[in-house]
Amino acid sequence: MNHPLRRALCGLGFAAALTCAAGIGPVAAEAPALEPTIESLAAYLDANVKAAPDGRTPTAIADTGSSTGSADRSRATDTVGEGPSMTAPLAAFAYGLANPDVAPPNTNRWDCKPSAAHPRPVVLLHGTWLNAYDTFAYLAPRLAEQGFCLFAPNYGKSGVLEGGGVGAVLPGRNGVGPMAESAKQVAVFIDRVRAATGSDQVDIIGHSQGGTVASQYLKYEGGQGKVARLISFGATYHGTSLLGIATLGRIITNVGIDILGFYRPIVGAANIEQAVGSSFYGTLNTNGDTVPGVAYTAVGSRYDEVMNPYDWTFLRPGPDATVDNITLQAGCEQDLSDHLTMMYSPRAASIALRALDPVANPQLTCAFNPWFFGGGGGL
Repeated sequence: MNHPLRRALCGLGFAAALTCAAGIGPVAAEAPALEPTIESLAAYLDANVKAAPDGRTPTAIADTGSSTGSADRSRATDTVGEGPSMTAPLAAFAYGLANPDVAPPNTNRWDCKPSAAHPRPVVLLHGTWLNAYDTFAYLAPRLAEQGFCLFAPNYGKSGVLEGGGVGAVLPGRNGVGPMAESAKQVAVFIDRVRAATGSDQVDIIGHSQGGTVASQYLKYEGGQGKVARLISFGATYHGTSLLGIATLGRIITNVGIDILGFYRPIVGAANIEQAVGSSFYGTLNTNGDTVPGVAYTAVGSRYDEVMNPYDWTFLRPGPDATVDNITLQAGCEQDLSDHLTMMYSPRAASIALRALDPVANPQLTCAFNPWFFGGGGGL
């Protein structure tokens, strides 16, 4: 049986199961004929489904398994309260599981007014399978100590049945929806920040996918002119080979065997898009890496097991843009930070502070930061 037919039959089987589960009544004999597509069947189910006892209405999802489809659904959510400061990512991850919508400390205080010294609010964008809290529980307090107004959304939130992948079964695992959708959510959030603070521009700090979503926002969602600085850590601007696994998967997919499409429901849309060579990057970087008027700082770690080769996180400056590409270990070999622990690195924090305010923070910190465990400069 060929692959498209197999997918169609699976989709029809799933739709039939959904029909039974949702309590759809018998179809009248005079019902109009459906187009022979999964999308048409899903639309028909949506039009006839009954509300559940709790008032919610189930929704059919038309997913063909394609690595370039857009059946996925994602959303942004506001944070609730503030979590404590943390020095290690594992502790922050555990707290984030128990409190999936909590904000990093000192963030999302909507009455914060930027000072003359720091006139732009700072927007913090988390990465894939993460949230605002467990990404910035260490960095946010250090920025707040210097008087920055900080704001951090949870974006790209999507359930398992919405295309978010199996990681979405864990609370607070965001950044899994299509990155173009996430960029639209970030655009709405940044406009809220600008309105609340009265600031024309913001600065952005993005980790991993957060940097890529920021780039998409700048290029295609009206962000140009609204952002002065983009500071990124391990950003997947050009995709990742994931130690060669993603490269192999992309090669196989591009020769006609949609192996990445097969894994899409497992790992989520955003992860498939971040595999090197995706159509998303073909569009994102068509006109170069940067947009005019933005100062970029791109930080990569030699020990990054997710964003690799790590120097793919670096940028090439285009017209009227400046780029500072920084290897985290340059001048500080004892910093062993990997993809997650770089957000708990004293040196990374000092790089962010220097990029935001070089006059007040001219020197970079150098401290031991262990691979995998982190620790904010200690164990």
